Amino acid sequence: MSLEKILIVDDEESILNQLRWGLAGEYEVLTASNMDEARRMMRDEKPSIVTLDVTLGPPSAGPEGLDLLDEIVEKHPLTKVIMVTGNDSRENAITSIRRGAVDWYAKPIQLDELKVILRRAFHVRAIEEARRPGAHDARRRYHRLVGESEAIRKVFALVQRVANTDATVLIAGENGTGKELVAHAIHATSRRSAGPFVPINCGAIPENLLESELFGHEKGSFTDAHRTREGRFELAEGGTIFLDEIGELPTHLQVKLLRFLQDHVVERVGGRESLRVDARVVAATNQDLQAAQRSGKFREDLYYRLSVVNIAVPPLRERGDDLRLLAEYFLDYYAKHYKRKIRGFTQAALRAIQAHAWPGNVRELENRVQRAVILTQDAYLHPEDLELAGSEPPPARTLQDAREEAERTLIVEALTRNAGNITRAAREIDVSRPTFHDLLHKHGIDASRYRRSDLPEEEAEET
Repeated sequence: MSLEKILIVDDEESILNQLRWGLAGEYEVLTASNMDEARRMMRDEKPSIVTLDVTLGPPSAGPEGLDLLDEIVEKHPLTKVIMVTGNDSRENAITSIRRGAVDWYAKPIQLDELKVILRRAFHVRAIEEARRPGAHDARRRYHRLVGESEAIRKVFALVQRVANTDATVLIAGENGTGKELVAHAIHATSRRSAGPFVPINCGAIPENLLESELFGHEKGSFTDAHRTREGRFELAEGGTIFLDEIGELPTHLQVKLLRFLQDHVVERVGGRESLRVDARVVAATNQDLQAAQRSGKFREDLYYRLSVVNIAVPPLRERGDDLRLLAEYFLDYYAKHYKRKIRGFTQAALRAIQAHAWPGNVRELENRVQRAVILTQDAYLHPEDLELAGSEPPPARTLQDAREEAERTLIVEALTRNAGNITRAAREIDVSRPTFHDLLHKHGIDASRYRRSDLPEEEAEET
């Protein structure tokens, strides 16, 4: 098995010799004593990890290592950089971490400490590689839907089962949960996928215009009807019409919709002929339609026609680790869209995301991440970038704070990947089980939060 490549960049030959000897056998050690050599090694050898001296050459040259750090972050985004300095400069430490370094330490080098930092950097790299677009897509994505929680996978399963039928589907869920994306997934995996997907929000169009929008009108049927116009149902011929906020549909139009569901015919405003239309209906609501029935606002017969299959989209607060997965998905998407070099979230930002109630659900999360990507000036997003700083302590201001955040992130990631199994998580980050328990206590992490209910009994006992 080939060894992982690490590049040591330092202008002190004694340091290069020490690390060549000390790390031999565990890694393939490459060395460079100046920026030009380092650039060539990065281009030709593509190391996974770089340890980089802040000051290369004479002190008068300034912190050239920070300039090289910027180049590596831009041109080799998966490479993890550990900054090194000959003095305990807190300013250089915080600056390097904010500019994209994964960690930092001061000379003289303690080999055992460096090995721990290197292992941690490799774990961070592995995590980021796993999050790249396409990684684990079969489990994490279903068309434009993203998630792997039990709650959202139930939605995926229902979509798969109902898509290839022509059954009418009623999607229920709070605002911002992604009901239209579920409707898109149903259409995209159905036999009608080559046909049009026609959405209309029944609550966004004035009542006096809604009938014409849905069913069309004949020329001269009302003032300003200067020509015959097809409605949304006709435009959806051979495809799917998505009726969002169906609970806002006026009673007299509920009757016309009921007729379409029964006979698949529509009648334009001012028209005398019934037109047959082949379109599937998928509807969505954030209301309790059964309560609306009792109050006389929604027809009972229409409700039963619409709800042949019901799909309940869970709110974000019930989707567990999907919250973090979605945040990282949006960050990756908008960083590429706006061409921003952003590496991820700080641990403080992740805590703020977990603590927030998300009343606006996925839509709110997407908007906050998009705004943060546009406005941030750092390599990592902080709570204040997401406008979530009010409920969180301030971001890390010391080297110790930064290392504590990195350590906690590593532990949480290991627990998440191993479904709360402490034995496996400890083995993954190369510590003993008692040490792992000490780390859980130190950071106040409850491993049971990461367990899955579908674990076999013998695996659950290991946690």
